[in-house]
Amino acid sequence: MSKKQHSGFGRLKIFIPVLALVAVLTFICGAPVYAQASDTNEDITTAPAENTQGIEGTLGNLHFEFNPNGEDGNSWSSTLRIILVLTVISLAPSILIMMTSFTRIIVVMHFLRTAIGTQTTPPNQVLIGLALFLTIFIMSPTITEINDVAIKPLSANEITAQEAFEKGQQPIRTFMVRQIGNSDAELRLFLDLAGIEQVDSAEDVPMSSLIPAFILSELKKAFIMGFLIYLPFLVIDMVVSSTLMSMGMMMLPPTTISMPFKVLLFIVADGWNLIIGELVKTFYYY
Repeated sequence: MSKKQHSGFGRLKIFIPVLALVAVLTFICGAPVYAQASDTNEDITTAPAENTQGIEGTLGNLHFEFNPNGEDGNSWSSTLRIILVLTVISLAPSILIMMTSFTRIIVVMHFLRTAIGTQTTPPNQVLIGLALFLTIFIMSPTITEINDVAIKPLSANEITAQEAFEKGQQPIRTFMVRQIGNSDAELRLFLDLAGIEQVDSAEDVPMSSLIPAFILSELKKAFIMGFLIYLPFLVIDMVVSSTLMSMGMMMLPPTTISMPFKVLLFIVADGWNLIIGELVKTFYYY
């Protein structure tokens, strides 16, 4: 027997038990249905054609009824609400990253970790968790306002879903416009790309241009903060590297010696309180 035939025979030996198992499971699952159908000789009767509200009938001793409109006619609206909620949940990570303070925080945290040179300490899970809770802290006034002007009235059926969507945009829009501030080069870029020559106020800026402009603005600010964080640690690297070279220890990696000094500097300067405090303040006073 050739090697190819032996391989095919081995696959066949694995496939046969799997096929037998599927057949047994199919027979077991289908047995109760077959038994129930064979125990009764009654015909299936359905509702007359003029019953436009639903379909009703009997199958043996089993009574079934299907009403697409529901008892109060609101089942379709409930289905649409469920679909809307699932859509929002699926888009929540993108909304969190694109329209909140999360981007600036997580980029600055990664710059800080790289500047210290600790590689994977703190781990990504810790940095993302810290950025997430800081985002909740910073965005809590905006979230509260959205809940008051859009979610609560919609739940009480005081406004329509379209009105809730329009009113819910305003707090987010205000937050993003405030963070972009006077340096509106990013906003001007996307307005030019969209072919919009002039807007009278921030209310006239479409969200399709405001959101990417906000993201670029956040990345720009995060990189500026990362550069400022790098400077003191870069000085330590230069001092350690010059000292090792003057001592003739050129084979010893400078990062091995400089990392403990950078960690010590970060602890002495109370780095976490300093970095987090100033980072949060940028969202209020920048």
